[in-house]
Amino acid sequence: MIENKFYSQDVHGPYELHNIGDLVLEEGGTIRNCQLAVATYGNLNAAKDNAILIPTWYSGTSKIMADVYTGAGRALDPAKYFIIIVNQIGNGLSTSPHNTPLPGGMGNFPKVRISDDVRAQYKLLTKVFGIQRLALVTGGSMGAQQTYEWAVRFPNMVARAAPIAGTAQNTTHDFLFAETLIEAITSDPAWNRGFYKCSDEVREGLLRHAKMWGVMGWSTEFFGQNRHKQLGFSSLEDFAINFMGGYFGPMDPNDLLAMAWKWQRGDVARNTNGDLSAALRRIKAKTFVMPISHDMFFPPADCEKECRMIAGAEFRPIDTIDGHLGLFGTDATFASQIDRHLNDLLSMPA
Repeated sequence: MIENKFYSQDVHGPYELHNIGDLVLEEGGTIRNCQLAVATYGNLNAAKDNAILIPTWYSGTSKIMADVYTGAGRALDPAKYFIIIVNQIGNGLSTSPHNTPLPGGMGNFPKVRISDDVRAQYKLLTKVFGIQRLALVTGGSMGAQQTYEWAVRFPNMVARAAPIAGTAQNTTHDFLFAETLIEAITSDPAWNRGFYKCSDEVREGLLRHAKMWGVMGWSTEFFGQNRHKQLGFSSLEDFAINFMGGYFGPMDPNDLLAMAWKWQRGDVARNTNGDLSAALRRIKAKTFVMPISHDMFFPPADCEKECRMIAGAEFRPIDTIDGHLGLFGTDATFASQIDRHLNDLLSMPA
C-alpha cells in the first residue's frame, strides 16, 4: 500500500466510499471489504425508476464522466435522473492495488474481471440504494464492456443500454495492443514485479505507456489535420509529453495493469459457455450501439457486427476524427451527438 495524492477528493471528488463487504472473484481470489467509490447526482424518485448507471473506463474516474457526459440541459440531466457513477475496481479510487494493504495489495492484487465489477455494482445498487431497475446503463470503452455485461447478466434490471466505443467481446487485435501497454510498464526495471515504493519510480514505463496510447487512442486523421495543435500543443513532442504523459504520468502502474488485464478479457459470452450470439440474445434492454467513427481500439465494424445480434438494437455511430480518445470530449461536436442519441433512447418506452 502506497500513498498517491493523485487519487484524492481534491483531484477527483466529490465521491463517497461504500464498503460492500467481501467480493469473491471469478478467478478465485477475494477482495476483502471491497470499497466502491461512488459519485451521485440528482435525486432518486419515489418509484426508484429514474436511476442511470455510468461505469468508468480505463484510467478514468467519476470526475471526468460527470464533466463530459452530465449536466443541466444535457440528456443525462441530474434534474430529471438519479445518476450513479461507479468507479471500477482498480481505478485508484475504488479498491485498487495501490490502496490495498499488503499482503493482498500492490503486485499481489488479485485478478478482477468485468463480471466482478458488475456483481459489485449490483450489490451496491440493490443493497445501498434499493434500486431494482435501471432506466439506463451507459459508459465508454471499459464502461461499454460493463454496460454489455449488465444487460446480459441482469436483463430484467436494465431498461436501456448505450455502450459507447466498446464491444461485448474483446477482439484479438485489441487484446494484443493492450498487451503492449502492459509491457511498456512492466519492462521498466523500477516496476520490480509490482513492488515499487512510489508510483513515480516507474515514470519511464508510464511515459512509454502514454506514448503508445497516443498512437492508437487518436487517429491518423487527428494528427494529419493537426488536431493536437488545435488543442493547444505546439508540436508532437509537446503533445506526447505534456498531454499524454501529463495525463497518465501521475497514475499508479499497478492500478493501470489491473484494469488492462480486465479490459483484455472483457467477454459477455462467458455467461453462455462461449456463445456470443446466445449471450447477446439475452439482452432485453432497448439498446443503442454507439461506436466512434475513427476508433482504432473498437472500430465501428466490430461494434456493428455485435449490434446485429441484439434484438431491436440500433446502430448510432459518433462521428469524430479524434478517435477513441474523443471520449474525453475534445471534439466540440461530440457532446451534442451523444445527447441526441441518448435523448432518443431515453424517450423510448422500455
